Amino acid sequence: MAVRPASLELINAAKQGDDSAFESLLEPLLAQGYRLACALLHDRQAAEDAVQESALKAWRKIGQPREGSAMRPWFLGIVANECRSAKRSRWWSVLRTEPPESADHSREEALLEGIELRRALREMDPPKRLVLVLHWYLDLPLEEIAAIAGTSIHATESRLLRATHELKRRMEGKRGRP
Repeated sequence: MAVRPASLELINAAKQGDDSAFESLLEPLLAQGYRLACALLHDRQAAEDAVQESALKAWRKIGQPREGSAMRPWFLGIVANECRSAKRSRWWSVLRTEPPESADHSREEALLEGIELRRALREMDPPKRLVLVLHWYLDLPLEEIAAIAGTSIHATESRLLRATHELKRRMEGKRGRP
């Protein structure tokens, strides 16, 4: 994946300590990072915290990306790692709460479908959930998903296919229940 020359200049400037260059690089990635964190953590407050912590870690480690590598897979990888760390935290299960029930009955079926999808995703292994979210929710290309997940493109394709089939089976199983 080639990096545009303008981005390369910003990356180099950020590595030299230019805060405004770093901010220009990170700004367009924050919304995607937040969506990824929301999908992985299922908690908006925790997602905000994870993205904020990820931005701080990215700022500290701006010298780490290899020359010519793109910023998005690197930053989203940091976000994914931060979400995994948050889920391993001892307090995660204690502080976690379910979203409040909606009183709007016209949207009830759509809400239930969304809740079932979130539950099905939550029950999946984190590596499978990660590739599903990156592919179907953030619409990232396989090369970037592989870079974020730390796997080859072939392994990412296989994991995505297996994860999609598993999610489909889980959702069909939930619909079949009375």
